[in-house]
Amino acid sequence: MALAARLWSFLLWGRGAAPRGPWLTTGTLGSRGRYGFWRFRGSEVMGNPGTFKRGLLFSALSYLGFGTYQVTPQAAVVHATGKVEEILEQADYLYESGETEKLYQLLTQYKESEDAELLWRLARASRDVAQLSRTPEEEKKLLVYEALEYAKRALEKNESSFAAHKWYAICLSDVGDYEGIKVKIANAYIIKEHFEKAIELNPKDATSIHLMGIWCYTFAEMPWYQRRIAKMLFATPPSSTYEEALGYFHRAEQVDPNFYSKNLLLLGKTYLKLHNKKLAAFWLMRAKDYPAHTEEDKQIQTEAAQLLTGFSDKN
Repeated sequence: MALAARLWSFLLWGRGAAPRGPWLTTGTLGSRGRYGFWRFRGSEVMGNPGTFKRGLLFSALSYLGFGTYQVTPQAAVVHATGKVEEILEQADYLYESGETEKLYQLLTQYKESEDAELLWRLARASRDVAQLSRTPEEEKKLLVYEALEYAKRALEKNESSFAAHKWYAICLSDVGDYEGIKVKIANAYIIKEHFEKAIELNPKDATSIHLMGIWCYTFAEMPWYQRRIAKMLFATPPSSTYEEALGYFHRAEQVDPNFYSKNLLLLGKTYLKLHNKKLAAFWLMRAKDYPAHTEEDKQIQTEAAQLLTGFSDKN
C-alpha cells in the first residue's frame, strides 16, 4: 500500500523547513512502489477489491466491441460503464506497476469525468507525480492543489466511497504545506473526520486505520512550543494520546497482520513512549526483521535496529 516520506511534518511545518517534530509527513505507506506519500498496496487502496478479477471480463467485452450495443439508450449506458471499468483496470495496473507518470497521463484524459472511482484515482496520481524528485517545485504546488480538487469532486460524486474520504484527507494535508500554520491546524480537524469516515465505511481498510493512528501519535507527541502556537490560534487545538494511537496501530494489525513495516515500527515506538520496553522490543524486533521490499522498509529496518541497540546500550 503508500503514509511515508514526509509523514512526520504533515500539518504544521512547511516543506523543507520542518523541525524534527511529530507532524505527519509524506511517504510510502506500505508501498510497493518507489515513492509517494501514502502509496498503498493491494485492494486496501483500490477502493474496489474486485478490480483485477473483473479485468479479463472487461478485456473480453472490449475485444468483442461495445459498438454493437449502442443501438439503444440502455445499451449506450452499458457501453459507457464498460469504458469506465476498462479505464479503472488500466489505471490500477499502471499503479501497481509503479508507472506514475503514465498513470497520470492516462487519467487526465478523463478529468471531466463524473465517476468518483476515477476521480479519486486521479487525485492519487496527481499527488504521486508531485512527490517525484524530478518534478519542479512550482509544478509540485499546482499538482497538490489539483489533487485536492479531484479528491473533493470524488467526494461530491460519492460520499459513500471510503477511498474518496481517505484521499481527500491525504490531499488536504498536502495543501497545508502552502497555507500557513493556522490553516494547517484547522485542517487537522477535517483530516481526522475524513479518516474516521473512511474507517466507518470500510472497517477492513488497514491503511485508513494506520493513518488515524499516526494522526493521534502526531498530536500526542507535539512539543510544548507547538502546543503553545496552536493554543494561540485555537481555543481547543487538536489533541490525542499515545494510548489512542496505540489502539489504532493494534487495530490495523488485527485487520491485516504484518501489512506494513511502519505500523510495526510505530507500535514499538508508541510502547517506548508509554515506557513499556518489553513490548517495545517485541514490535521493534518485528519491524527489524520485516522483509525489505522497498527503500522505506530498509530505512525502517535501520531505525528499528538503532532503537534496539539503544536498549542494550542502557542495560
